Amino acid sequence: MGMNLNPFTWWTGASWGTMFGLRGKKRVGEDSLGNVYYEGGKDTAGNPRRWVIYSGSNDASRVPPEWFSWLHHHIEETPDEAPVPVRKWQKPAVPNLTGTALAYRPPGALEAGGHRARATGDYEAWSPDA
Repeated sequence: MGMNLNPFTWWTGASWGTMFGLRGKKRVGEDSLGNVYYEGGKDTAGNPRRWVIYSGSNDASRVPPEWFSWLHHHIEETPDEAPVPVRKWQKPAVPNLTGTALAYRPPGALEAGGHRARATGDYEAWSPDA
């Protein structure tokens, strides 16, 4: 299915049109998730254009912070050339988990069993007559 679907879709990776458009562009690196980064040409402000080709579904939350900084011209060198120092309080980047089985479910959510803690008595319902 992947080979036949590729020319027509963008949500499962780069289409043939995107890959054709990247001809002549420089591949500058790859991140730990398998996303590939390219650079080439100039935008209207004279800055170099930068692209990411996702490994898997096209989800911007799957770009690690250091590569996000490079894509948006916050840093000039790629994270491979000049690694960004990791602070001890930083957690590893995690893609957006909304809509998956690993998404956050607050207590009382139907997906989490639908039972919430009993009210503590400090809540008083509003009444229009009060």
